[in-house]
Amino acid sequence: MSAVRAFVIAGTHSGCGKTSISLGLMASLARRGKRVQPFKCGPDFIDPGHHALACAVDGNPVPSHNLDGWMLDEATNLDIFNRYAADSDVAVIEGVMGLFDGISGTGDAGSTAQMAKILGLPVILVVDARSMARSAAALVAGYADFDPEVTLAGVIFNRVGSPAHAELLREAMTLVPDVPVLGCLGRDEDIGTPSRHLGLVTPDQDGPDLARYQRLADWVETGLDPDALLALVPEVEAVPPFEPVPQLPRVTIGLARDNAFCFYYEENLRLLREAGARLVEFSPLEDTRLPEHLDGLYLGGGYPELYAFELGQNTRLRREIKEFCESGRPVYAECGGFMLLMNDIVTGRGRYAMAGVYPVRAEMGDKFRALGYREITAREDTVLGPAGTTARGHEFHYSSIRDHDHDADPDALHPVYTLSGRKGPLDIPEGFVVGKTLGSYVHLHFGSNSAIPRAFVAACLRSGD
Repeated sequence: MSAVRAFVIAGTHSGCGKTSISLGLMASLARRGKRVQPFKCGPDFIDPGHHALACAVDGNPVPSHNLDGWMLDEATNLDIFNRYAADSDVAVIEGVMGLFDGISGTGDAGSTAQMAKILGLPVILVVDARSMARSAAALVAGYADFDPEVTLAGVIFNRVGSPAHAELLREAMTLVPDVPVLGCLGRDEDIGTPSRHLGLVTPDQDGPDLARYQRLADWVETGLDPDALLALVPEVEAVPPFEPVPQLPRVTIGLARDNAFCFYYEENLRLLREAGARLVEFSPLEDTRLPEHLDGLYLGGGYPELYAFELGQNTRLRREIKEFCESGRPVYAECGGFMLLMNDIVTGRGRYAMAGVYPVRAEMGDKFRALGYREITAREDTVLGPAGTTARGHEFHYSSIRDHDHDADPDALHPVYTLSGRKGPLDIPEGFVVGKTLGSYVHLHFGSNSAIPRAFVAACLRSGD
C-alpha cells in the first residue's frame, strides 16, 4: 500500500489546452524529483506516448496507461490505476474531450467525470479563457454544480491575454469561492503539440524532442506553482492488485514496433507476458528479417500510410511476413497492422505493395471512415478464443478496403465478428480470417476480456507442437 498524490486534469472541451498543460505539469513535477505516473482517459494511443517522455526518469520513459469507463469495467480500471500508481509520488490522469463528454448525451459512460468518480479523485479543470472575464466564473460554476459527485479541486485558465486579463479572471472567480484559481497561463501557440488526421503527432516520428517537454514545463511554471497545486490535492492509498506467480515464457511473439506501428495498449502487452509470452520487437521499416524462432505475430496499429514507400521497399520482410502467415502460425493484426497484410496501400502519392495476405488494398481518404467504441463477438473460433468470445475496443481510421478500383466484397474476406457500437448492432463486416491470421480495424483492449491474451498464447503454443 502506498500513499500518492493523484488528480485528474480535465477540460471544458477538446482543444482547450489540457494536453499541453498535462504534459507541462508532468514534466515540471518530474524534474522536481517526483516519481510521476501518467494515465490517459479514453482509447487514445498518442497522448500516452507523450506522457511517457514527459515523465521520463534519467531519460527512461515511464509508460502511460489507458483507463476507460466503457471498454473496461470498474474493477479493471481500479486495478490498472493501483498497479502503477502505487510506485509513484504523483499520479496524473489526463482526461478525454470535455469533462462530462462520453458516449451519451445523458449519461457519463466513457467520460472523464466517470473515471474521476471510479477512482475517487479530484478534478482540475482547464478553461480556455480567451475573450472571457466574468463569464469564465459562470462557466466554472456550471461545471462545479453539474454533477455533485465530481469534485473540482481548482481551475487553470489557459490562453490568458495579459496580466490585467488574469486579474479580471481571479476577481471574477471570487464569485465561485469553492473553486480556487490554480494558475493563469498565457497564450503561446508555439508550444502546442502538432496534430494530424488521427490526432496528435506521435512523439517518435522524427525522434523524440525531449526539450519540448521542458519548454512546456517552463511555460506551465510561468503561471502556476506545481508545489502549491500538489498541496491542495489529498493523498490516496494505492493498493496494488494481487499478482499471479510469474511463469517462464512459453512462447515467443514478434511485436511490430516502430514509427509506423506504435499503437499498443500497454495493458495488452502486460497481459500477454503474464499469459506466458516473450515479446520480441522488430521494425517493419528497418529490419529485413523477422526475429528467429517466433511462435506468433502481433501487428499493432499506427501510421503505415505515412511510411508506405519505406514499407513497400522492404521486399524481403514483406515476403517473410506473408510466409509466416501461410505457415499456419497465429497472427493478430489491428488497423495499421491489418493494412500491412493487404495487397497494397493507396495514398495521394501512389500505390505501394504490402504483404499480400489479404487480396485487397487499403485506400486512404480525406475523411474518417469509422470512429467510435466497438464491441466484438466472434462467430467462429479464432486465435483470440472460441466462438462466442467478446471484447471491447475502439475504431478510428481513414482508409477503406478496396478491390482494385471498386469496393471489396467483405464476404470474400471471411468476416467472423459481429459488431456493435454505442447505439447497438452495426451491419459492418469485421474480423477477417485467413488461415490462422486474424485482421481487423478494431483496436481491442485485452483488459475487457483477459481470456484473450491467454487464448492467443495457447494458440501460439499449439502451433509449435
